[in-house]
Amino acid sequence: MASVAGAFLKVLLLLPAQTWSPVVAGNPRDCDAPLVFALPQSSFSSSSELSSSHGPGFARLNRRDGAGGWTPFVSNKYQWLQIDLGERMEVTAVATQGGYGSSDWVTSYLLMFSDSGRNWKQYRQEESIWGFPGNTNADSVVHYRLQPPFEARFLRFLPLAWNPKGRIGMRIEVYGCAYRSEVAYFDGQSALLYRFDKKSIKPIRDVISLKFKAMQSSGILLHREGQHGTHITLELIKGKLVFFLNSGNANLAPTNAHVNLTLGSLLDDQHWHSVLIQRLDAEASFTVDKHTHHFHTKGGSSYLDLNFEISFGGIPTPGRSRKSFHGCLENLYYNGVDIIELAKTHKPQIRIMGNVSFSCSQPQTVPVTFLSSSSFLALTSNSGDDKMFVTFQFRTWNRAGRLLSGELRRGAESFVLFLQDGKLKLSLFQLGQSSRNVTAGAGLNDGQWHSVSLSAKWGHMSVAVDDDTAIQPLMAALIDSGDTYYFGGCPDNSSGSGCKGPLQGFQGCLRLISIGDTAVDPISVQQGALGRFSDLQIDSCGITDRCLPSYCEHGGECSQSWDTFSCDCLGTGYTGETCHSSLYEQSCEAYKHKGNPSGLYYIDADGSGPLGPFLVYCNMTADAAWTVVRHSGPDAVTVRGAASFVYAAGAGQLRAAVGPAERCEQRLALRCGTARLPDARDGTPLSWWVGRTNETHTYWGGSLPDAQKCTCGLEGNCIDSQYYCNCDAGRNEWTSDTIVLSQKEHLPVTQVVMTDTGRPHSEAAYSLGPLLCQGDKSFWNSASFNTETSYLHFPTFHGELTADVSFFFKTTVSSGVFMENLGITDFIRIELRGESPILYKAERNIKGASLQVDQLPQKIQPAPVNGHVRLQLNSQLFIEISAYFETGSSVTYNFQEHHILSENSSALASSLHRDVTLTREMITLSFRTTRTPSLLLYVSSFYEEYLSIILANNGSFQIRYKLDRHQDPDAFNFDFKNMADGHLHQVKISREEAVVMVEVNQSAKKQVILSSGTEFNAVKSLILGKFLEPPGADPDTRRAAARGFTGCLSAVRFGRAAPLKAALRPGGPARVTVRGHVVAASRCAAGAGSGSPARELAPRLAGGAGRSGPTDEGEPLRNADRRDSAVIGGVIAVVIFILLCITAIAIRIYQQRKLRKENESKISKTEEC
Repeated sequence: MASVAGAFLKVLLLLPAQTWSPVVAGNPRDCDAPLVFALPQSSFSSSSELSSSHGPGFARLNRRDGAGGWTPFVSNKYQWLQIDLGERMEVTAVATQGGYGSSDWVTSYLLMFSDSGRNWKQYRQEESIWGFPGNTNADSVVHYRLQPPFEARFLRFLPLAWNPKGRIGMRIEVYGCAYRSEVAYFDGQSALLYRFDKKSIKPIRDVISLKFKAMQSSGILLHREGQHGTHITLELIKGKLVFFLNSGNANLAPTNAHVNLTLGSLLDDQHWHSVLIQRLDAEASFTVDKHTHHFHTKGGSSYLDLNFEISFGGIPTPGRSRKSFHGCLENLYYNGVDIIELAKTHKPQIRIMGNVSFSCSQPQTVPVTFLSSSSFLALTSNSGDDKMFVTFQFRTWNRAGRLLSGELRRGAESFVLFLQDGKLKLSLFQLGQSSRNVTAGAGLNDGQWHSVSLSAKWGHMSVAVDDDTAIQPLMAALIDSGDTYYFGGCPDNSSGSGCKGPLQGFQGCLRLISIGDTAVDPISVQQGALGRFSDLQIDSCGITDRCLPSYCEHGGECSQSWDTFSCDCLGTGYTGETCHSSLYEQSCEAYKHKGNPSGLYYIDADGSGPLGPFLVYCNMTADAAWTVVRHSGPDAVTVRGAASFVYAAGAGQLRAAVGPAERCEQRLALRCGTARLPDARDGTPLSWWVGRTNETHTYWGGSLPDAQKCTCGLEGNCIDSQYYCNCDAGRNEWTSDTIVLSQKEHLPVTQVVMTDTGRPHSEAAYSLGPLLCQGDKSFWNSASFNTETSYLHFPTFHGELTADVSFFFKTTVSSGVFMENLGITDFIRIELRGESPILYKAERNIKGASLQVDQLPQKIQPAPVNGHVRLQLNSQLFIEISAYFETGSSVTYNFQEHHILSENSSALASSLHRDVTLTREMITLSFRTTRTPSLLLYVSSFYEEYLSIILANNGSFQIRYKLDRHQDPDAFNFDFKNMADGHLHQVKISREEAVVMVEVNQSAKKQVILSSGTEFNAVKSLILGKFLEPPGADPDTRRAAARGFTGCLSAVRFGRAAPLKAALRPGGPARVTVRGHVVAASRCAAGAGSGSPARELAPRLAGGAGRSGPTDEGEPLRNADRRDSAVIGGVIAVVIFILLCITAIAIRIYQQRKLRKENESKISKTEEC
């Protein structure tokens, strides 16, 4: 069964390949203009070029001049093509081609951007997907819409993979529009102070928006003060943005008066980041880039008690020790006011303090990214020097890794500088001696920049990190430095002491490298003029924070390395890669089902939902499981007024536990002395209780809500018939009412109030029992699928980041689809392909997917190495079925009715059919057959456009697309193998304009490009099986259509249409027409094992075979119901007809024999004469 589990995991890890066309994906801002085609030659540059005719200036999309595109001198992963847009532009899309008419194209690439042509930043899709899929031939164009767009002047395309039979070849285009920018530069000692009109009414709504680029990791971005200590501050602290708010309300506890929110990480990367702060009265939100935090200011209106001035870039008050901001602010707006524009024009509302300029200086620092543990940078040193001095800065998430190694005294001694457990460690080696070690710093794997200096002189070697220094004596006083220093890993042929052992190379970023008194220029390294390297990304720091946002659920603690993140679920009550799955059952009923005895248990009423587990007592009786939720109140209460009760579970947890219960109750035993519940004279409530939703209730016991009666009042046996509760009699004696509250939507009781105990000698005492609930409707919510056409529909399955599915099932069949949900390219399917287990539990999260069957070991499939993908599903969640087609049968699914049009009514036709004009579609189907040629699927149009999927005479899989009736169809032959072999084959076809991707049996993939068009206009119908004379079809399609299809079809989907489900559903829609014999089949995969071709025998539906298909007149399936008598009559008629034919033939044969004998008799008599 473990192998069965493993077969299902791949359905939860899906790789969409979304493309975009500027024509289709209209932008309301019209920011789709091509930006590259009109640029001069000087705007293009590259790492190298194969020849002058392969230079970067020939890399414009669809151009054929030169050699028809850019090709570098050497095809490797260190090549790049760079575009200078002339100024910062908003970039919304990119497009790529290969070299014109060549075998040179790029199949995947990275996209980098920069403001200055230095310090490049990599564009990432969905926060984790790195590369873009490229081209599959030289001339097709692949577009990608960038979500979100970005602003930049320079772009770089870095090829990752290319056609193995050719070279790197690229032609590109970039789409976007002009970008408006107002910039101010702050040098770390300056600020802008904005004063607004004191007479203006204080706004109910405040909005502050800006972008910033930080040169240092800390500094004040904005500050505003008010009376009584009120203030708001936005401050960058160690690369994270912190929003401080002090309401100044002395009546509030300190935890309520202060708001301290932190968003963002690595914001000191010298790239632009956006900030938006919004407040509407006491509700506020804080957004950094794409991450938003909503909060409520407990101070209420006191938040408005702020001064009429706000400072940007620092706090202008003398004596403040907090660091000012060093960097650039862009498009700074306060309630719609352009602050930078006011400063540039020297408006009186703005006061400039210090040196503020209105252009953003660009950093000249060149970082280097060590992408893997084998990455290295080898730099030469001044061999023979009697001293050594190396400095650099690094940042990483890894706790361990080799940073620097080299030799001393001509190989007699060597050193290794490395990280171990987040500390910097220096090891010295001498031949025949044990290593000597010193350690400096701690927690250095925090993603921050750390400064390192390593020096050796006069018999001592010292290492310093930030402010921590350690010194190690050398064995000899004479220093003689080696020839080469290795940063990161070591080359394969290196044999130095520092390269031995299990220690892996450094992964992270380095910058500001100096050897001796000379600063190292990484650009010279990149150009091959200095040192050598492997697997580096120069002029870019590729560090990302994988814990922002944290995908660890339920309070799990996120930690990370350079490549991945992990979640510590200890103490959360949850388990799994992201702490998603609860350790506890959802109810006492579930524990009882597992055979657990009575006792204390944690239950998690919403499973993997946001509510946490809580402790209950499960009372397991012979026929039920009772959930007992106790409160913190005393067993007996003497009441004079109100008493409140607190439960171990919160309101949401109680609601989740009570909701699915069969019934709940709570007992209240009341003893009273002259105290009354309701006033019998005027009905004024003297006593009441409060339920879970804080609503007041005046009914008691088993009475109906708002009846204001106890149980004795309903039963008519109160001690005084004038009253509806015993305690209402007000007798000078103790009386009692035993009350059972059973309206579960009001339970549990949170407060009991009695107001009639203030009279002399009036008192009451009661005890409130625990909340008792029995049963679990969500656990026993079984459904029986009695026929192969049974199905359930649910809303779309939301599995963008994390989701899980669990269910019990019992079946006698060996295969079938449990659930399926489709999107344009993504899908989820869980199916059975073997013996019947008892419990299925599937989970999909950002780290991967898992599947568990019964108590077998869990099967885990990691996420793709290039990142997590958000599933985009849009159909309903459903169970699919299979159908067997006998020879000559067919199913026709009509998308829309035909409208009679005149020859000159093309505009009308377009308006009538525009809702089914497609620029993209996804088709899935599974089939099993041994007949050729066969028509698997045909989609027709009112304009003689069509799509056909066929098996040719030799069993090859072929597709025909004709998207322009004036052109020949595009015909594609996929030489996967003979697919008419009686085995089950799965096919998935997705089209995005002219790009068609075909996948067979979840492994073989092929991409083709259409030339006949990109739009499928006025789609009319979908046909499965046989039909005659398809209009305008090619000869192969006509031959296959005439033969039809004989065999089993399953899981047929065209977009959202499911023709088999519509055809075989009882009372199916009138748009479906069935001809011949088409019956539901539950075992389309039967016999598909290796070496045993499946038998093409149609399984019959029990009690329903007579409805499986109408006669050849093509009536809709819903009108095809035939009674048994009609069937029997037809059979009898056929039998009688056959008998009559046999009788006639026998009589004819008898007559011929008799005539022959008579003729032979006459001839013999003649001969005798």
